[in-house]
Amino acid sequence: MGEVTEANAAVVDTGGYDYKRLHSYPLIRQSDMNDEMRTEAMELCVTACEKFSTNNEAAAKMIKDSLDKKFGSSWHAVVGEGYGFEITHEVKNLLYMFFGGSIAILVWKSS
Repeated sequence: MGEVTEANAAVVDTGGYDYKRLHSYPLIRQSDMNDEMRTEAMELCVTACEKFSTNNEAAAKMIKDSLDKKFGSSWHAVVGEGYGFEITHEVKNLLYMFFGGSIAILVWKSS
């Protein structure tokens, strides 16, 4: 699969469409959560990113605090653009998704 880097990102033709508007739906990249938990976590992530569209730190805090209350403690959240990760997580407690075109959201629970 091809990789878009900063060097060739400017070459991508969007066909005159607003990229963020075109990709405003959540796109789950990886998840091992059950359907109910995944749906709730995804909706929470979308709500947080819409509410704090200019403050990724506040969005991550809202996501983490809400998941801690709903599903027990030790949740972690990362919201942003252009990051890599390698994590250890509890089985059935991982969600990695994209929203708004370029925002990536990673939530996981660890013991």
